[in-house]
Amino acid sequence: MELNSYAKILIQTFKKVGEDAKHSPSNINPIVSELASWYERFRNSIEYREEEMILRASIERILKRKLMLGDKSKVGEELVKELLWAQHIQEEQTDAKTIENVTRSIKLYLELKSKVPKTIHNINTNSFITNILSSDIENILSPSQERETIENFIFHILKKNIVIEDGTDEDRNVQLFIAIKKAYSKNDHALIEYNLFKQYFGELSEENIESITQNFKEGIKTIKGQLNHKLRFKILNYVKRQIPPFLILEDILRQDPQSLTLIEKDPEEFQKFIETTCSTRYQSVATKVRRAIIRSIIFIALSKVLFAFSVEATYDNIIHGQIFWIPLLINIFGPILLMIIVSLLIRIPGQKNTAEIFKRIQILITDKDPKIGKKLLIKEHDENSTSTLHTFFSILSYGGFFLSVGFIVLLLMRFNFTIASQGIFIFFLSIVSFLAYRINQTAQTYTVKERQHLFTPFIDLFFMPIARLGRHLTESISQINIFLFILDFLIETPYKGLVSFFEQWFFFLHSKRDGLG
Repeated sequence: MELNSYAKILIQTFKKVGEDAKHSPSNINPIVSELASWYERFRNSIEYREEEMILRASIERILKRKLMLGDKSKVGEELVKELLWAQHIQEEQTDAKTIENVTRSIKLYLELKSKVPKTIHNINTNSFITNILSSDIENILSPSQERETIENFIFHILKKNIVIEDGTDEDRNVQLFIAIKKAYSKNDHALIEYNLFKQYFGELSEENIESITQNFKEGIKTIKGQLNHKLRFKILNYVKRQIPPFLILEDILRQDPQSLTLIEKDPEEFQKFIETTCSTRYQSVATKVRRAIIRSIIFIALSKVLFAFSVEATYDNIIHGQIFWIPLLINIFGPILLMIIVSLLIRIPGQKNTAEIFKRIQILITDKDPKIGKKLLIKEHDENSTSTLHTFFSILSYGGFFLSVGFIVLLLMRFNFTIASQGIFIFFLSIVSFLAYRINQTAQTYTVKERQHLFTPFIDLFFMPIARLGRHLTESISQINIFLFILDFLIETPYKGLVSFFEQWFFFLHSKRDGLG
């Protein structure tokens, strides 16, 4: 077997990145770093996010605080310093040129914000620009040429598989681009907006800022139209099922780009290498799942205790003249126990999955015109969506949701749950269901074929509507979480000021020691 042209390009890309990598010892005081990183771990544990999105979210949070409270001319330098303290980035990523680029990006996007209306098509442009600014800074601090190369590879392979009968190639390409960013690179909503912004306008610069300002309204409309495209979920779900071999291929390339040539010299050794890599990745997913479960439990526990005592206990005391301790305790510990039970049911892939990944990687790196996965033929204007049968299925889906909730309410009434207690139980049950679903999706990161079980239709009918409700509630909580606002602006500011004081103090002591000769 011979490597195809795509494999050779991948080898060269990853080889060059490895040669260019720089490593240098840290000059950050370990005590300062520990103080800052401890706070970041605590802060991230109470706001549920994918691990891949923590850097961008941290940039956004620090940006908002600095722009509201600090000197705008120093925001770039101070932002990079805080990210270094928290170990979100390494010092080799932050030379003077990088800090200059971060400062320039902040200046340009703030100028753009001042030139466009605050609201366009019911969209808050301040929030939109903050999203793309934080994403641009992440791209400056943590660029990934090799990941973009694989994204382009995936796009080239899967583009031939997707056909929208009554749609345009442009819509197909944009939706595939978005799906790859989500499924492969784990981009959140802000990063997707940023990537679409760059596709539509190009890189923001002094030369094109006026042109972008003039076309901003139309650009926002186009970007939001693609983000809300009616076929986005079908294409995303299709792409997710094709991603596992690309993830393993990336892992192999990061270990040693030249290892791909083993398929020419010793195919059996190459297969063993893939099996070892898969086994390692499966274990890393298991570790990631456990970490996600712990973070979810902390997230639930912190919000649950505060919510239960501030709302449920207060309601019971005012309306009924007493606190019903059994329902209160069930409401506090029930969701946590449920999350633990769900964690025990999650399984990682096995040998059959590894064999399928090897087969697909072999196709990807040796076939002249590689093809994996089945074709996806879809219609943008589906006549079935307005049919009587589709209406019946929609009613059945809503019926499943109300039956599930009704059964839970009847069960809670038998345990003397008040109306407030019932509402809080369902509120957190839906959030736990959503988090459990997300964690299960993480566990299936390397699973090629979705497994169907006897109870899958019943789970889809009765469980998924509750999980969807949990997704909406989780997103709403993150937007109106008063506790996080207090933490970010009233606690984080003095805490980071204290960390800065310690850094300067330790630097002063170190300089005195150097003065001894």
